[in-house]
Amino acid sequence: MPQIFAYIAHKDGAAEDSALEMVAAAKKIDPDASVSAVVTGSGADLDKVCQDIAASYSEVLKVDNEVLSYPNAEIVRKALVNILPKGSIVLLPHDTFGMDLGPGLSIKNDSAFVADVVGFEGIDGNILKIVRQEYSGQVSTHVTCDISAGVVLNIRPGVFAADESKSAGGSVVDKSGDAGDLSVTRTFLEIVEAEAGDVDITKSDVLVSIGRGIEDEDNIEIAQELAEAMGADVSCSRPIVDSKWMEKSRQVGTSGQTVKPKVYLAMGISGSFQHLGGIKGSPYIIAVNKNSKAPIFQVADIGIITDILDFIPELTDAIKEL
Repeated sequence: MPQIFAYIAHKDGAAEDSALEMVAAAKKIDPDASVSAVVTGSGADLDKVCQDIAASYSEVLKVDNEVLSYPNAEIVRKALVNILPKGSIVLLPHDTFGMDLGPGLSIKNDSAFVADVVGFEGIDGNILKIVRQEYSGQVSTHVTCDISAGVVLNIRPGVFAADESKSAGGSVVDKSGDAGDLSVTRTFLEIVEAEAGDVDITKSDVLVSIGRGIEDEDNIEIAQELAEAMGADVSCSRPIVDSKWMEKSRQVGTSGQTVKPKVYLAMGISGSFQHLGGIKGSPYIIAVNKNSKAPIFQVADIGIITDILDFIPELTDAIKEL
């Protein structure tokens, strides 16, 4: 069985939620696997992340270099090629950075590549059975992949429940000297933060989030009434922003805001991976949608198949009575 490595994304000294999700993904490949982490960056923030995730990984490979203070896929790719053994299984988050890093890494390693992985169905010798999704989650595809020369797998955020056991007790190994030449052809300039809106949904404990199922801008009022009754805030999916019905600061998803509520009500939202990629922290998800095959039902704790325009007012009345 090839060795499994997970690349850990982090920000401001804290690992992304995907760090523990990839532990769970690795155990789906091999329950007895000894999983190693790779963390790149610079300074005290990097050291903190390495120490924090050592509880979840058998070994943490640290690459400390000033040019890695901002994650640049071109640089990280060079480092990974030099420090990871040939034939490894490499797990990456399927986000904008992972999609930049993964394909080129597989080419450099002369290994297979599978993007947007949502599940595994076991391994038979060198053949790994993988589940992906197509057509915005409407169809599941079952892929067999020869991993004899290794494989790079982009794991969809949020589909594997985070492994909170933290029982690995791993050690941190400094691989900075083995990373090789990290010169680049593109240079990081700056981060431009999105303008804050009237409500900061990233700090909301409860969100009533609306999608195409709201049908008309005038119907947003019923979602706002529900949110007021619950002490929640209203957020939305991208089509609502594209229609200019709500401001960009209310959008949840990879091209919007990343939220970590305790409760997330997905009202008329299909649940594309771009939307789900903006939901972190394993909230309690309640999904309401007319389409029984909507991908949101695959991640929801409670799924209700009905028209939100009928459901929301009834729920609002019921909460007000309580």
